[in-house]
Amino acid sequence: MAESAEIDTGLVDDDPGYRAAVIDLLGVISYGEISAFDRLAEDAKLAPTMQDKVALATMAAGELGKVAPLHQRISELGGDPYEAMAPFNKAIDEFHRHTAPSDWLEGLVKAFVGDGLADDFYREIAAFLDPTTRDLVVSSLDEDGGHAVFVVDRVRTEIAAHPTVGGRLALWGRRLMGEALTQAQRVAADRDSLTALLTGGVDRPGLDLAALGRMFTRLTERHAARMSELGLDS
Repeated sequence: MAESAEIDTGLVDDDPGYRAAVIDLLGVISYGEISAFDRLAEDAKLAPTMQDKVALATMAAGELGKVAPLHQRISELGGDPYEAMAPFNKAIDEFHRHTAPSDWLEGLVKAFVGDGLADDFYREIAAFLDPTTRDLVVSSLDEDGGHAVFVVDRVRTEIAAHPTVGGRLALWGRRLMGEALTQAQRVAADRDSLTALLTGGVDRPGLDLAALGRMFTRLTERHAARMSELGLDS
């Protein structure tokens, strides 16, 4: 569970630095959702059956549907949604280039594990947002239980039929986590505002080094739980 924090709603109006950081966060989440849509739509071409193709296409549509409320909030805060997304294009695009799935199963694992890890990280940051933005971010990251069941069922069924597949997918899951952490570090290095959301300020609570360590422990544990759900070793 993320570290708790009480954020004054007045910070949105009174602290330009905080407002800029929130716009950055909403920008990176927005572009992440758009990239997820593109990727899932592309992965649907690898689906072995029409049922699987429709399932992935539905997942893609769900990702795209989350973007409009994020963009609306960016506009409410005085930002331009497309300018807010632009600084994160390179890092996210590079992540997807480095983790392009070679087959249908790798695409499913990436959708479940890779996206899940990113969502967990943003939920951690959401604990340090004003209530309106926090609720919006959390709702945009809510997973569709039906989609999760679909992915887990397909991966476990394939592993049961072809046990050697499990080892390859376990390695793939570890690679996804490594690449995701590299991407997060790159984004944080480029945008100090996102780091500031976690570390806090004079009028805002934040995480010290010990709390940051606990956060990354939680992220690792959740990743391991997702891998286990798929029937894979983390």
